[in-house]
Amino acid sequence: QVQLVESGGGLVQTGGSLRLSCASSGRTLNWSAMGWFRQTPGKEREFIAAISSSGFTSYSADSVKGRFTISRDNAKNAVYLQMNGLKPEDTAVYYCAAGSSRSYYPSDYNYWGQGTQVTVSS
Repeated sequence: QVQLVESGGGLVQTGGSLRLSCASSGRTLNWSAMGWFRQTPGKEREFIAAISSSGFTSYSADSVKGRFTISRDNAKNAVYLQMNGLKPEDTAVYYCAAGSSRSYYPSDYNYWGQGTQVTVSS
């Protein structure tokens, strides 16, 4: 069983930074590709970034490229999303997810956390 828990969200001003963490209680995450998504009310879940199980390869959405960085520490069974240069349009609930391969599509991920709110004030 994989239970994912996100942390690190909060309120930040435009231009600020946050680092989100995603940890697993139970089964190790070393086998899984990991992704970060975000969602705002009334909109579909949006892909942010994904990373391979080894951590050697990753990619991110154009909307966050150059500002957000995904990384993982398999020794700590954790995945991170470093967010710099935050903008009001980054305000959303952020979710981490685990799956068998890196993917843009939420349906390709088997396990999800409950989300952490990120609010960027202007």
